[in-house]
Amino acid sequence: MESYENMLEEAYKNLKPIEHQGERFEVPKIEGHFEGTKTILTNLNQITSYLRRNENHLLKYLLKELASSGSIKNGRTILMIKVPSQKINEKIESYSKEFVICKQCTKPDTELIKEKGFLFMHCLACGAKHPVRSKI
Repeated sequence: MESYENMLEEAYKNLKPIEHQGERFEVPKIEGHFEGTKTILTNLNQITSYLRRNENHLLKYLLKELASSGSIKNGRTILMIKVPSQKINEKIESYSKEFVICKQCTKPDTELIKEKGFLFMHCLACGAKHPVRSKI
């Protein structure tokens, strides 16, 4: 029988090197178009499923940050103002920094938990718990 050290060295030799391609977590870019003075977003539900957050929560955040009104109809998000996609992508990025990415370990494996009227972000990777603003 081989010794533990020999088996461990053999295992390390057989491992493939990790190729780091950069950030593991990259938020998809928003897709949409203009209709008159309105902005129609077609993939907000895909972004919220990627972020693992409620679509209405992200929409409320966007509406407040963009100082606009809007709604979700037939799977499309309608903003009542013309907004360039770059600005919307910046707002989604700031949303993910505040409500998705853990401040302790910087991983996106988090969930929002409401306790005693306060909203907390609980990290499933490191176990950290951070308060976030509950009123959007």
